[in-house]
Amino acid sequence: MPKHVKAAHVPERIVKGCVSMSKLTVGAKMPDFSFATPFESERTLAQTASRVGGKTALLFLRYYGCTLCQYDIHQFAQAHASLAASDGQMLVVLQSDPARLAGQLKPGDLPFDIICDPEQTLYQRFEIEPAPSMEKLGDVYTMEKIKKATVEGFAHGTYEGNELQLPATFVMSPGLTLTYVHYGVSAGDIPTPQALSKLLK
Repeated sequence: MPKHVKAAHVPERIVKGCVSMSKLTVGAKMPDFSFATPFESERTLAQTASRVGGKTALLFLRYYGCTLCQYDIHQFAQAHASLAASDGQMLVVLQSDPARLAGQLKPGDLPFDIICDPEQTLYQRFEIEPAPSMEKLGDVYTMEKIKKATVEGFAHGTYEGNELQLPATFVMSPGLTLTYVHYGVSAGDIPTPQALSKLLK
C-alpha cells in the first residue's frame, strides 16, 4: 500500500489496486482519505475540513519543482488573507515526496498544507488525468503564466511525478459535499486566488 496517501474507511484491497472512481461531480460527497504532509502523517481530509467553519478547496497540481506550480503556490500564499476571510481554507496536493519537501520548506513557510502524493494514488482514484502530449499541456494562458513565473525569478527544480499531469480543483463543505468541481484542460487551468476566494464563500 502506498505509505503517504491512503483511503480512509475503504478496504485495503481497493487501495492496493488503485481502483479509480468515476470523475467527481458537484453535489456528490468527496471520499475521505488519509494523507501525509511534509511535517505530519495520518491526518484525514474529514478532520482537516472540520477545522474551519467554511469550505475547503483542494487543488491538485504537479510537483513542487515545477516552475508553474511554484508560481501558483506563491500566488495563493500571497493572497491567503482574502481566502481566510471567507472562514474557509485551501489544501494543495503535489506529486512530491514529503521527505524531500521537508528539506525545502519549514513549518509555517506556507499558510496552507501541502498533501504529498508521490505515488499519484489520489490522482488515479479521482481520475485526474495527464495531458495526451506536452503541446496539449501548455495552452496560451499557461504559457503566459510561465512567462510571469520566470520574470519573477522562479526556476525549475527536481523533476517528480508525471510531467504531463493536468490539475484539478475541488471545493467542498465541512461535511465534504462538493460545491465546485473543475478538471483542468491545461497545466495552468486552475482558479485565480481571487476566483477561489469567491468559491470559498
